Amino acid sequence: MESHNVRARRRLTLRVILLVLAAAGSAAAQDLAEQELRIPMKEAGKRGLEAVMVRPNDGAAHPLALLNHGAPRDPGERPGMTPWGLVPEAREFARRGWTAVVVMRRGYGDSGGGYSEEGNACTSRVDYYDSGRESAKDLRAAMQYLATRPEVDGSRMISVGISAGGFATVALTADPPAGLVAAINFAGGRGSRKPDEVCDPGVLVQAFSDFGKKSRVPMLWVYAENDHFFGPPIAAAFYRAFTASGGKAEFVRAAAFGRDGHGLFSLGGAAIWTSMVDKFLVQQNLNLRSSPLALPAPPDVAAPSSLSANGVAEFRTFLTMPAHKAFAVSASGHYGYVFGRRTEKEASQLAEERCRNSAEKNDPCSVVALDERKTGN
Repeated sequence: MESHNVRARRRLTLRVILLVLAAAGSAAAQDLAEQELRIPMKEAGKRGLEAVMVRPNDGAAHPLALLNHGAPRDPGERPGMTPWGLVPEAREFARRGWTAVVVMRRGYGDSGGGYSEEGNACTSRVDYYDSGRESAKDLRAAMQYLATRPEVDGSRMISVGISAGGFATVALTADPPAGLVAAINFAGGRGSRKPDEVCDPGVLVQAFSDFGKKSRVPMLWVYAENDHFFGPPIAAAFYRAFTASGGKAEFVRAAAFGRDGHGLFSLGGAAIWTSMVDKFLVQQNLNLRSSPLALPAPPDVAAPSSLSANGVAEFRTFLTMPAHKAFAVSASGHYGYVFGRRTEKEASQLAEERCRNSAEKNDPCSVVALDERKTGN
């Protein structure tokens, strides 16, 4: 049974205090601008592809960086994905002078058209090559449309993908749209059904080889030492197969990152992966700015009193993140937060879950901030 103090604290979290974010945190007053958009694609039907654009807030056209996502092991998670989840990564490209667009492929989030990249993984009819080509269709359609937008300089475009999105990016380079000048693959692959296990790895390696036969776009590949989707042995096999058949790629084996290095391309890993990207872009004569634009500034909102200095810094970062978002904290200062979720309810549940994963059993977590509202201290 809950103690009186725990019940009181839970009641406190139900009281909503509006935060004054409009003036202090408005993106319009800062270096970067963010907007939702829909990308037309015949195969995606009337809804098209769900997307978010992040760009320098100067009204000018900039080269395009198209970012695309991975595929969760649990298919049931696909509808809940949003492009806002990759906004921190998009901001890093935008502050370097790119118009960065995060696109959801068909069958993910609110994009139309239905899931089309199954590839029959983990069956006797596996076809990773066709899966990659189908994913690349979405990226190609997005680039062809975005090249017509006034915010985009379509003469210079790059594709950046993580996991299944990295694999899609590799496939795109084998049949590239006009203007694709470079591409980046973070931990690309398909068919990881559980940690350190890939279905039919030989078929997957052959797909990389087949894409390499036609790919001539310069690429950067980054795989972490402790990637539990595509670990060092199979990542090295991907690279050997791709380059041996003619593909052009620079391979970086990053040091271990967190519990699973598959998550290196993330907000938490930005200090690591941005230096790798910067070096690659300089090599490709794609360094667009001498110094990055400023990230969004957080509003002047007091952090929960139980947080450490590191926790306060994380809370301030949280305040700049897109909705739906939630921040949960325990009495002893453990915390967890999420952003870019489909609903407030989902954000609250996941934030509490992440907080509980780091807290003791007798140290309950509760949500103290939900979207633009503070719900407790």
